[in-house]
Amino acid sequence: MSDRKNINFMAYGRVAAISSLLLIVVSIGSLFINGLNLGLDFTGGTSIELEYAKAPNLEDVRSQLVDAGYSSAVVVAYGADTDVMVRIQGNAENLADEVTQVLNVGDHDVIVKQASFIGPQIGEELRDDGGLGMLFALAVVMVYVALRFQFKFSVGAVAALVHDVIIVLGIFSLFQLDFDLTVLAAILAVIGYSLNDTIVVYDRIRENFRIVRDMSVVEIVNYSLTQTLGRTLMTSGTTIVVLLALFFVGGEMIHNFATALLIGVGVGTYSSIYVASAILLAMKVTQEDLMPPKVEVEGEELEELP
Repeated sequence: MSDRKNINFMAYGRVAAISSLLLIVVSIGSLFINGLNLGLDFTGGTSIELEYAKAPNLEDVRSQLVDAGYSSAVVVAYGADTDVMVRIQGNAENLADEVTQVLNVGDHDVIVKQASFIGPQIGEELRDDGGLGMLFALAVVMVYVALRFQFKFSVGAVAALVHDVIIVLGIFSLFQLDFDLTVLAAILAVIGYSLNDTIVVYDRIRENFRIVRDMSVVEIVNYSLTQTLGRTLMTSGTTIVVLLALFFVGGEMIHNFATALLIGVGVGTYSSIYVASAILLAMKVTQEDLMPPKVEVEGEELEELP
């Protein structure tokens, strides 16, 4: 055992558990007190597509609308450089004309290409369907991991996913970042990313449980995490580089999407080590839990191949 590289991750398990518990308490508290700052996709509002004669400065457009009293207006670029989308809460029939009058000052020449209203009923349906989708995904994950590994592993995997989702939602609630359909999509992507990372770690733990005989359970978990650390850092690092590019230069339309994924990738990498794996130890997983069952062949007991 001495010649095996083994980082003692679980030595910091108690500190990690306290940190996770505090983050979850703060997140749930913020969700109850502040709630989520739901975007127009969920609350309803008017989306106005504008076309400028020449490419505008989005910050100037946003400032004009705020000065005119539209403090909740969201201004994003889409399509050509001269195309701008404005999203405002409300369903006034002449809202598009009012916005055009506000922006059509100086040398700006603005025309309305399209204006559409998103009703609150549609927003509620999207919110409810999205929530049910996440619950369904977690249920499927639990069944899948239980069948592929063992029940204790499924509890750890789902606990890690719930941990990640609550913290991402909590940060959006705490800082009142806009929560729209792109953020909901990002949270579902975080579930997939975090699960993939956890499955890689669990595969290595299962393999080492079956072939390593001179280590304790804690040492096997640490050894497995050490073996997968390089792959985890490489995957997370390259993903974060791409997300940083989206965050800084991807435009406002996907800014919150990139924000949610950045938080989720970081938290998901952490949870695969200090939540999913730590719960295995808390549930006292043993090598016997993962040993192949024995079958009888012609009166002799043989281990069933995995």
